[in-house]
Amino acid sequence: MSGWRLWVPLLLFAGFLGVAGYQLSQPGDDAIQSRMVGKPLPEFDLRPATQDRPGIASAQFGDGQPRLLNIWASWCVPCVAEAPYLDQLQEQGAEIVGVAIRDRPEDVARFLERHGNPYVAIGADDISEVQFGIGSSGVPETFVIDGSGRITYQHIGDIRESDVPVLLEKLAEAGA
Repeated sequence: MSGWRLWVPLLLFAGFLGVAGYQLSQPGDDAIQSRMVGKPLPEFDLRPATQDRPGIASAQFGDGQPRLLNIWASWCVPCVAEAPYLDQLQEQGAEIVGVAIRDRPEDVARFLERHGNPYVAIGADDISEVQFGIGSSGVPETFVIDGSGRITYQHIGDIRESDVPVLLEKLAEAGA
């Protein structure tokens, strides 16, 4: 009777290792989805991030015009990679508003000079208050905002060529 009691802890430990090994072998989803999708933008008023574009306020998003809200930073390497696709979106009629995270005006201006400026307005979010308020966990991220100021879609990570038609479709849906 006492022999099987010695095997129980070993079998439990082996079972634990099997479950842990299985879980570790499964692909993980490290993207954090915003809980704000489907909800109105939180109230904010950001000063301009650069001299040649106005700042932004949440009140601007309730004018009936759907927009893309792009969270980015001049120090963000993936933001450089997505720059040409933001230009494509803008060329195809998307109105893009930017939120520059924890950035300096001179760095924002230098980034835009090098990589293009598809933004109609850029707000400076010095302490990531707006970024966290809308549920963005990193840069870059892009949100589709409908004409009433409601977040309808979140794109996590840099925009790639294959994402352009999806974002245009989501933007069209937000305008319907």
